[in-house]
Amino acid sequence: MREELDTGRTTAVALTRLALDEAERSRVALNAYSVIATETALEAAAASDRRYSNGTARLLEGLPIAVKDIIDTENIETRYGSAAYIGHRPSHDADIVRVLKDKGAIIIGKTTTHEFAWGVTTSSPRFGDTLNPHDPNCIPGGSSGGTAAAIGFGAIAGGLGTDTGGSARIPASLCGVVGFKPTYSRLSTNGIFPLAPTLDHPGILGKTVGDVTLLAEALGLSSGYEPTLRGQIGVIDTIANVPVEECVAVAFDHSIELLSGDLEIERIGSCPLFADKFRVFAGIVLMEGGITHFSRNRLELMASSYNHETMTRLQLAKTSTVGEYAQNLQARWDFITDLHQLMKRFRFLMTPTTPCVAPKRGIDMIRIGDWSGTVREAMMTYTSPFNIAGFPAISIPMPVLGSGLPIGLQIVGRRDEDDALIALARNIEAILSRDPSETQPVEVLIEIPPVP
Repeated sequence: MREELDTGRTTAVALTRLALDEAERSRVALNAYSVIATETALEAAAASDRRYSNGTARLLEGLPIAVKDIIDTENIETRYGSAAYIGHRPSHDADIVRVLKDKGAIIIGKTTTHEFAWGVTTSSPRFGDTLNPHDPNCIPGGSSGGTAAAIGFGAIAGGLGTDTGGSARIPASLCGVVGFKPTYSRLSTNGIFPLAPTLDHPGILGKTVGDVTLLAEALGLSSGYEPTLRGQIGVIDTIANVPVEECVAVAFDHSIELLSGDLEIERIGSCPLFADKFRVFAGIVLMEGGITHFSRNRLELMASSYNHETMTRLQLAKTSTVGEYAQNLQARWDFITDLHQLMKRFRFLMTPTTPCVAPKRGIDMIRIGDWSGTVREAMMTYTSPFNIAGFPAISIPMPVLGSGLPIGLQIVGRRDEDDALIALARNIEAILSRDPSETQPVEVLIEIPPVP
């Protein structure tokens, strides 16, 4: 799209009109958007075309993006996925939104989220469930499910999400797109409704790693050069206590085999370092999430407007103690120390992003092999350890074997080596795309419209 704009073969207004039409189609088909910002988007597109005509186009000039509903957008309704905030129009953009708009990006609308980003299914009794673009009977993942579903549907090429325990990478895995979580604190969370402030990360999603790279560069995470990628990659097949289902194991083994001829790979197998980290993560979220909500809203408002699922978690948060929170934080520090030691041996780690393909909608419990537990624990066991540690991580699609649903390959880098991680992901994406068994990807934005 940027190339077409640069060469004058299309206009920002034409691209924006198409993106708005596709946003509406994905809203009707998948409930991927909560709000479509037609008027402000077209105004911004007209301004972008003026910049192209006078030679002052910026990095993202005229490019349409989506923004998760948990992230503030000036004068565009932002509900945070909750009935408590219907009609809420923030007076300011979140910092990351402001940066992208200052680089010329056009906000098409707000994509759906699990209420307050506290869940992995992007379902809502008030606003309806968001559907998986590959199978509407399945969840898209969450909590950035709307952004991932819109990209997987072909309505948009990239957008913003968040990632507290996997909220960008999980839906990316289940919807067959790319989801990136940078190093903790590399991007500002100002203007993002907090879930657990010591775990919250902004997230970037895109159809390809290239799309994510362009947004990351605009946000100051990728300098555009190719850093040295030499270094051993440790491959972790399973993370205790949740095994992977057979189709994921087959896809993961196939991907590692494709990569082994080009990269320095060593298989670790199942690493005990990660055992029980979901429990630590969940304990931190419970305490910090409770503090967030009890400090922001009266109990009467929450009881009348919040979903039952959120209220159940807040009731549980009342029973949490500072002592339990302190124990979880100590376990976190111990894990960070151990992970740093592991990453002295390996520059990167690779795991499946999720242990299974997209579960069916409407279920709370899931069985994988001999393990059974909640969908939330299954989805987050492989992603949440890297929120605990704050290490950068990205999920890219693995080749889909047969007619199965998509599944992601998670790649983790060392702290503050976001550039190297993104560059490696681009290399891996290129290697995996050589595989003739990969299914054809969904076309994004169908066809770039010519200049009227």
